Amino acid sequence: MQINFPSEIKSSKLGYEILINIFNKCSILKNQYVYLNFRNVRFFEANLCSLLGAIFEVLIKNDCKFVIVEASFKVEEVFSKNGFNLHYRGIPKTTDNFGTTVGYRTFDENDSDDVFTGYVLEELLSKPNFPKMTGELSTRILTNIFETYVNAITHGKCDFVHTCGQFFPSKGNKPLNFTVVDLGINMKENVENYLGYDISATEAISWAMKRKNSTKNIPGGLGLSEILQFIKLNKGKFEIVSSNGYYRILNDHIETYTLAEEFPGTIVNFMFNLSDNKSYSLK
Repeated sequence: MQINFPSEIKSSKLGYEILINIFNKCSILKNQYVYLNFRNVRFFEANLCSLLGAIFEVLIKNDCKFVIVEASFKVEEVFSKNGFNLHYRGIPKTTDNFGTTVGYRTFDENDSDDVFTGYVLEELLSKPNFPKMTGELSTRILTNIFETYVNAITHGKCDFVHTCGQFFPSKGNKPLNFTVVDLGINMKENVENYLGYDISATEAISWAMKRKNSTKNIPGGLGLSEILQFIKLNKGKFEIVSSNGYYRILNDHIETYTLAEEFPGTIVNFMFNLSDNKSYSLK
């Protein structure tokens, strides 16, 4: 079986739909060789390696052998810098001289909380250009990101959480994307079970976004209050995909869409604006 990737895949509604379509094609394959053809790929946002890792997870679960074929030097270089190639293909990691990558990692329930928070601190919040903030606010933002991991492990009951990021210093707002993906129980199912009635995926995500308490006590809820306020002031972006729901906050504007296909788990993407020279603190 050969699956062809298009020329450009970005962190956007279209980009997620492309990878979800590929995921769903792979999820029905059993015990066969799968050739992932990157011949036409000219640009692949490296933070989406987290979603590519979820595709590999389902292929491994279905006893498939997979091979990336005809990837350009540029694509292979990105996969080697962030450790994605090392994790899945045994290709040694290469040095990231410009500090543009946030390493690809997988986590499971056996990893301690300190392992995940240490990774986020080192790979994300310690980036030299990350906006200045007080230690207390940095801790709250770290806690908010940790909530996405807790939600996936505790309520999603997933086997793995895939994470990866990428910094684009040459773009105007110097965006830093950080993406968290799991294949656990999606938000629509979790929220429906909690409320006791059927709702759409976009309604489920919107409901969860209104919750400001810890997800540990609210199945399907998200504890992201501080980080969303920060992203608003920072002029960044926040996205969630779960089931066939897409939810985005950009420029203090919320948009929701119903996607063409369903994704069984959840994708969360944080985009931080590293051209921001303001300093931040809690009230």
